[in-house]
Amino acid sequence: MTVTESPTKAVSEAVPLRRNRRFQTLWAGSAAAMLGTCVADTAYPLLLLAMTGSPTLAGAFGAVQFGASVLFGLHGGAVADRHDKRRVLILADTVRLVTALSVAVALFTHRLTVPHTLLAAAAIGATMAYGGPARMLALRAVVPPEQLRQALSQDELRVNGAALAGPPLAGFLLGLGRAVPFLATVLASAAALGASVAVRFDPEPGEGQAASGGKEKGAVFAGLRYLFADPTLRATVLVTVALNLAGSAMLLAVMVLLRDHGTSEAGTGLALTGEAVGGLLGAPLVTRLHRTLAPGVLLLAVAWTAALLFLVPALAGGPVVVFAALAVMSLGVPALRVMLDVLVFQQVPEAMRGRAVAATMTLLMAGLPVGTMTAGLLLDRLPATTVLPLLAALLAGGLLPLTLGRSLRGTSWPKA
Repeated sequence: MTVTESPTKAVSEAVPLRRNRRFQTLWAGSAAAMLGTCVADTAYPLLLLAMTGSPTLAGAFGAVQFGASVLFGLHGGAVADRHDKRRVLILADTVRLVTALSVAVALFTHRLTVPHTLLAAAAIGATMAYGGPARMLALRAVVPPEQLRQALSQDELRVNGAALAGPPLAGFLLGLGRAVPFLATVLASAAALGASVAVRFDPEPGEGQAASGGKEKGAVFAGLRYLFADPTLRATVLVTVALNLAGSAMLLAVMVLLRDHGTSEAGTGLALTGEAVGGLLGAPLVTRLHRTLAPGVLLLAVAWTAALLFLVPALAGGPVVVFAALAVMSLGVPALRVMLDVLVFQQVPEAMRGRAVAATMTLLMAGLPVGTMTAGLLLDRLPATTVLPLLAALLAGGLLPLTLGRSLRGTSWPKA
């Protein structure tokens, strides 16, 4: 009710998003953190490969990072619900800054070891688990409800822009010196920490009740239980997880396909940027797609488009075809991710919102290594031109019952 809103809140609701200093400051800090993470995700494996010559140890960095994110993911949501989200965000940014600084110092003193880098991977994964839900709730605290979609759409630009710029930037900085990419991550982490310290959050209605959440028995799993109890949220999360799993498997399959076609590593890298390019082009379409399509229809449209496009590289392989297929496939992904965020923010009670966000993030992240591992097992036995249609068939088989049923197609956008 308006009588409970603070004057500060009322003023902030009237300010256009581009002039909302708190949101733009928080967004800039988040963008810096995401870019630093994307640079690190490329620089650390390359550094380990140069140090040890072992592809297994190079791949271990990503495995440890994802493992820590999944392990601490649900607890991170409970912490965001129970404690002050600004403090959680500051602590996560501080840990990421100290981690990057320790690696840079170790490189300068020639004392960096493999266990040190793997501990850094675990720390980065943990900061994602705890900082991710807190950052999403912080965004909700500085943006009025009617601007939520617009704010989340701008957030998609941050994610896809970092994914596009991070890997080549990491390669360029490594060319300048082994420690340079890690100095860049120190600066990025410092910018994110500065933004978290600078931004103050308005108290939300019911914040007192929300702050006491997360202490009851089984509280860590409360968000997960809520997601799966609601038919719309359950279907949305499951289809999105399936897309994430199939998408990561598809990426490995097209890498093998391009290698078999004689494409260079540089050409393969450029072809894979189609995913980030499609996401960047799709971010401005979020609001239009949400106005045109109901949640269930949007979900099915994006998923069926992906299933069909899995077949394209198998029929006409080559870096240009792969780039185009990934770009078109990714056009609807920002609208799908924003849809999931909007449904969570508008349907999940305030007291368990952090846990619901964390449960969603954990499920999505868990799909990445599972998809890659599954694709690897298939590619050991089958050619990529067979694996891609198989992935398309599996995804289509899962979508068919949802498409024929009325429950998902009949969904509508919840009221704010």
